[in-house]
Amino acid sequence: MKPTIDQTAFGSITIEGTMFNHDVLIRQDGQIKKRKKRLSKALYGTSHTLSLDEAKYVYEKGTQRLIIGTGQHDNVRLSAEAADYLQQKHCHVDLLPTPAAIRTWNTSSGAVIGLFHVTC
Repeated sequence: MKPTIDQTAFGSITIEGTMFNHDVLIRQDGQIKKRKKRLSKALYGTSHTLSLDEAKYVYEKGTQRLIIGTGQHDNVRLSAEAADYLQQKHCHVDLLPTPAAIRTWNTSSGAVIGLFHVTC
């Protein structure tokens, strides 16, 4: 079951009444996991560029849509390699500032996963 995201503020996201003070990944089955930022940070020195390794970790077989909350100030981007990988998997990617990504997430349906950056 896809959880509803209640709100976000700088540094946090609230999902089904539970506040998380870190970036989150929401799987197709509704499971909420802490984002593995180190997969991108190790390569780029920042978690603001999603690496191929992180894209491979995030993607699940059959996912048709990935909604990425790019932060409160819209700073997260896909690397060219990550974008190519997701395109090869026929996975549509929505890159939106986190508040807008939450609205999109809450109205989405189908095989969707979400990655939400909660700071900049």
